[in-house]
Amino acid sequence: MKKYLLSSVVVLALLLGNSFSVRAQGEITVIAPGGAKAALDQLIPDFERKTGYKVKATTGSGLGTKKQVIQGDAFDVPIVQPPLAEVIASGNVVASTETPLASVAVGVAVRKGAPKSDISTPEAVKRMLLAAKSVTYPNPAGGAAAGVSFNETLKKLGIAEQLQPKIKLAQGGAGAMELVAKGEAEIGLTFLSEMSDPGIDVVGPLPREISPPTALVGFVSTHAKDPAAAKALLDYLSSPEAAAVYKAQGMQPGR
Repeated sequence: MKKYLLSSVVVLALLLGNSFSVRAQGEITVIAPGGAKAALDQLIPDFERKTGYKVKATTGSGLGTKKQVIQGDAFDVPIVQPPLAEVIASGNVVASTETPLASVAVGVAVRKGAPKSDISTPEAVKRMLLAAKSVTYPNPAGGAAAGVSFNETLKKLGIAEQLQPKIKLAQGGAGAMELVAKGEAEIGLTFLSEMSDPGIDVVGPLPREISPPTALVGFVSTHAKDPAAAKALLDYLSSPEAAAVYKAQGMQPGR
C-alpha cells in the first residue's frame, strides 16, 4: 500500500511538473513603445481567453524599445516604429512577418474645461503655441517617440528656439498629461493613445503636414520560443477585432 501511494505521488509530481513546463512554454513575450500600451492592455486579455496562451508585455520609449530589439533582447513579438532598416538588418526579426498594426498621431490636450484653440492648420498651431504660457510633452532625450516627433514639428514651424522658455519636459505621455490636468502646463502634447487622464480634454490631432502619424509595426522574433504562437498573437493584433480597439484609442488601424 505504501509502495502504491509513493508511486502515485511520484506520478502526480511528474504530471504537475510537465503541466508547469507547458504553461511556461505557452507564455508569449512582447515589447512595444508606450504609444501601444493602452491598446495592448485591452487586446491581450481577450487573446489570452481565446487561445489559452499567456502574454507578458513590456513597454517603453519608442527609441529605447527599438534599441532593445536591435541588440537582440529576447522577445517573441517586437513592435517597433519606422524606420525599420536597422531592425531588419539586425537579424533579430523575421523580415517576412512584418505586419502594420496601427498608426497614432500626436495630439493636443488642455486642462478639463479650458478653452480649446483652433489647431486645424499649421499656422493655427503656431499661433496657439506662441500664445501659450507653458507647453509640456514627453522628454525626447529619453527616446519618447512623441517627444521626438514634436521636436520635429517645432522645427517645421520655425519656433523651436522661441518656445524653449515655455517648455516643461515630462516623463512619458502620462507625465505630460498629468502636468496639464494639475494646471502646471497650459498645453500638453503626446500620442492620442496616451491621453487617458480624466483631468484633461483632448483638442485633437496635429495637422499631418507638420506631424505625420507614427506607425507601429509588429514582427515575429528570430528568438521566439514558439514561432507559431508568436504569429498567432501578431495575427490577432492586426485583426478587424483589434482594429476596432485601435480606433477607440484614437489610433488608425494599419490594415
